[in-house]
Amino acid sequence: MMNRAVFDLGPAILFCPADRPERYMKALERADAVILDLEDAVAAADKDAGRAALVANPLNPERVIVRIDGFSTDDFEPDLAALAKTPYRRLMLPKASSAAEIAALHGYDVIALCETAAGILAVDEIAAVEHVVALMWGAEDLVASIGGTSSRHADGTYRDVARFARSSVLLAGAANDTAVIDSVYLDIADLAGLSMEAQDAAASGFAATACIHPSQVATIRDAYAPSEEEVRHARALLEAAATEHGVFTFEGRMVDEPVLRHARTVVARAR
Repeated sequence: MMNRAVFDLGPAILFCPADRPERYMKALERADAVILDLEDAVAAADKDAGRAALVANPLNPERVIVRIDGFSTDDFEPDLAALAKTPYRRLMLPKASSAAEIAALHGYDVIALCETAAGILAVDEIAAVEHVVALMWGAEDLVASIGGTSSRHADGTYRDVARFARSSVLLAGAANDTAVIDSVYLDIADLAGLSMEAQDAAASGFAATACIHPSQVATIRDAYAPSEEEVRHARALLEAAATEHGVFTFEGRMVDEPVLRHARTVVARAR
C-alpha cells in the first residue's frame, strides 16, 4: 500500500485533458505529476478520442494519474478497457461514494475523489480500502450534489459545508495513513489566493494540491516548501532534542513530542 510516507508525486499535480495529447508532455514537464483526465475535461462527444489518445501517447507511468469517469456512468467500463491497454496503474475515481465501488477496481492504485454528500459521509470506509493510495476532495461537485450554487463566499473563502468536507477527508486520510490531495483553485489569475490556500494545505497536512493551469505550479511548490528560517529552526530544535529527556524549553517555547514531529516534517519537506 502506498501510504503517506511514500506518496512522493510532489506537491503540484496538474490536470490535463486526455483528448489533448499535444499537452501531455508539456504538462508533465511543468508539474510534479499529471492527471490525464477522461472525465470532466473531455466533452461527451470526445470521450472515444480521449481514450484513444491515452493509449497512443504513453508517458512515464510513475508520474501519471488517470481520472476515469464515475462508477455509475456509461463511460466507466470503456475507460477501464482503455486504461488496461496502457502502463498506468494509478487511477482517480471521481464521485467515489462507497468502499464497494473501490473494490471493483482491484489491481489498481486508487485515488478516491470524494466530491458528493455520499462520498464525504463514507470517506472513512473508503480510506480504509487496501488499494486506496490517496484521497482527494472536490468542492464544486460537492456543492452541486446538495443543490447549492457556490462553494465559496464573495471573499474567496470556503463555505462551511466545503470546509467540513475538506477537514473530513484530511482526517480520514490521516486515520488510515493515506495521503490527501487538496482541491483545485479555480481562479487562475489569483495567485495570492492560491498561495494562501496552498500554504494552509501544507501546514494542515495535505500531501499535494491539484491545479488546473501550469501557471499555478510554482505557487503551489513555493507554498509547500519550508522557508530557510523554518528549516534552520527545525534542525536546531531536533539537534537540541537529542540531549534532552521529555519535555523541554527551546527558544522560549515548550517542546514535546508533537512539536518534534512538526519539526521532522519540516526537515523532510526541505529534502
